[in-house]
Amino acid sequence: MSFEEIRVITVVYLAVFIPLFIFLTNRSKMPDWASSFYIVGIIICALGWELWFTYGWVDGYSVDIRRSEALNTWLPKNINWLLNSMGDAGSVLLGGTLLMWLTHGRDNSVFKEWKWSAFAVFLFWCVSQNILVEMFLYHDQLAEGKPISWAPLSPLGPYLNPTLFEFNDRTIMLQSQMPWLILPWFFYRTLINLNKIS
Repeated sequence: MSFEEIRVITVVYLAVFIPLFIFLTNRSKMPDWASSFYIVGIIICALGWELWFTYGWVDGYSVDIRRSEALNTWLPKNINWLLNSMGDAGSVLLGGTLLMWLTHGRDNSVFKEWKWSAFAVFLFWCVSQNILVEMFLYHDQLAEGKPISWAPLSPLGPYLNPTLFEFNDRTIMLQSQMPWLILPWFFYRTLINLNKIS
């Protein structure tokens, strides 16, 4: 197994289990809506794109075709979508809400009403982490010639998928960025609605 494969496996599992550990050990300090937000995040990420990208359901290759055997062994296809969805919900969505709160002086009002400055932090976090993941973690799985499936939160699919930019022979394409351009709008509104209920 190569160093890069070890790095990918380690990062994926850490992105899943560190936020889950922090969440479970600090549950009493978390707001009431945090559990619902995390669970809804896992479900939306899974149904919105992770299942589709993993199995290649509509005009895409499944993940086991797009990556090495070592990765297929340590990140089996049948749990790949769940691991990625948990990482998305924990590291990205809950991490993004924490970042919004911290950058706004620990002001809970960012969770109660739409604030464009808080949303800008959340959107920037979601998009920038995905660019970094695509460039340095999954670059070989999302490369040109390895199409990923159409998905509900990537509605243009592989049919309209221009290269946004290239860096060190790694391409950032529209299709894999779409979920993180769409999802923050929905999730910030969900966060506000959950906070009103609790």
